[in-house]
Amino acid sequence: MAANIRDTVTADGKKFEKLLKELGQLEVKVGIRQGEPSGDGVDLVDIAMFNELGTVHIPSRPFLRDSVDANGDQINTFLQSLKKKLLQGASAEDVLKKIGVFQKGLIQKQIVEGDFEPNKEKTIRRKGSDTPLVDTGRMRQSVNFVIQQKGGSD
Repeated sequence: MAANIRDTVTADGKKFEKLLKELGQLEVKVGIRQGEPSGDGVDLVDIAMFNELGTVHIPSRPFLRDSVDANGDQINTFLQSLKKKLLQGASAEDVLKKIGVFQKGLIQKQIVEGDFEPNKEKTIRRKGSDTPLVDTGRMRQSVNFVIQQKGGSD
């Protein structure tokens, strides 16, 4: 004889389902937003792209990619700690904010401490520094994050 089996979802289960649904609808984007002018009028997102990917005159200095590639273990440990916070009742938005702040810090650290090709003599004379990616500090300060609906434009 077959037993009647009924699945029931507890209040905590319903709360967790709601949280998973929220997480599935939101995303966090970290980087430099378009529309941030530099001191000379060039959009900082363009300057970041030129440095990240390189140009004919600028060597690639991949501070965005390296902020992830150089910190894989640290990122995984951090995300595991957030998984625990979710299970303890943290909201989707709180978790995404923590991810945004964490990755923002990794990018800013990479801009300052990254092992990049040195500046050319002409650039050193103009900037007064041989540190790549750091002139006024504006690009590093412009790194930020936004939480939005998945697929939305920022």
